Amino acid sequence: MLNQFQKIGLLANNNTSIVDTFEKLIHFLTKGGYDLVVESQMANLFSKNHFFTAEREDLGKHCDLVIVVGGDGTLLNAARAVVSYQVPIVGINRGRLGFLADILPEHMEKELNLILNGHYIEEKRFLLDTTIIRHDRVVDHGIGLNDVVLYSGNIARMVDFEVYINELFVLRQQADGIITATPTGSTAYALSAGGPILYPTLNAMTMTPMCPHTFSSRPIVIDSLSQVKLMVSPENKTMPKLSCDGQLHFDLQPGDQILIKRHKHELTLIHPSQHEYFSVLREKLGWSTHQIKG
Repeated sequence: MLNQFQKIGLLANNNTSIVDTFEKLIHFLTKGGYDLVVESQMANLFSKNHFFTAEREDLGKHCDLVIVVGGDGTLLNAARAVVSYQVPIVGINRGRLGFLADILPEHMEKELNLILNGHYIEEKRFLLDTTIIRHDRVVDHGIGLNDVVLYSGNIARMVDFEVYINELFVLRQQADGIITATPTGSTAYALSAGGPILYPTLNAMTMTPMCPHTFSSRPIVIDSLSQVKLMVSPENKTMPKLSCDGQLHFDLQPGDQILIKRHKHELTLIHPSQHEYFSVLREKLGWSTHQIKG
C-alpha cells in the first residue's frame, strides 16, 4: 500500500557513535515529507532540533511506524516499549549480529524508500508475559521478545526449581537455570545453551536448561499458548534472579513462583522485500553456502 506510513517514530541506542546514521536518517525522512517523532533521550544529542519528541514508552502512541537504529538489543528494548500500541518496527543495524535489525546503514535510503512505498515483508512475532508471585501476591511483571531466564544470580551455585506446564508437573531440577524462549529468541541465549532453532513464525516456545545436574535433561518445545510455571524451591540456598531479554532483571526469593505465558499483543516486524530467513542463518551462524549441483 503506497504511503501507508506518514508519521514515523525514531529510536536509537543513545550512543554517540550512531549519530551520523541517525542524522542521515532524519535528513532522508524530512526530505521525503514524513512527520517525525524522535525518542526524547536521542533528541538530546542534537543541540538544535525542531523535532516532536516523546518518551520511549509513549513513542508508539504518536506514530504508525518505528525505525530503530542500533543492534538487536536496541530493537528488543523498542519492541517492549511499543508492542501495546501495535506499531510495526523496522531496524537499521549498527550492532553486531543483526538477526532483527537487518538493514545495513549503507543500504538504508534504498531499503527504506522501498519499505515506505509498500514493498516489504511483514512478520508477526509474539512476546512472553512474565509474572512473579510471592506469598500469593504479584510482586513484579515483565515482558520479553526473546526470552525469560531463571538463573542463579552472582553466585556459582545451582538453582533448585520445579517446572509445570499447564499446571501439570514436569520435573524438579537443579541447574544454573532455565531459558524459556520464543522463536525469535531461539537464536539468542537459548541457542548458546544448546536449544533448537525455531522458525520465527512458529506458534511454539522452547525451554532449555542451563548446565543441568543430570545427563538426561534436554530442551523441550511446547505450544505457545501453554502456561509455564517455575517454582523456586523453598529450600533453595541461593537468591536467584529472573531476566527478560537480558535487559530487565528481578530478584527472586526461595518459594517464588514465575508464571510465563504468551503476551496478548504481537510485534509486527518489517523486513526488506528480499529478506530470507535461511540466508540470515547462513550468514550469521557461519553455515556452509556450498550447494551440490545436480
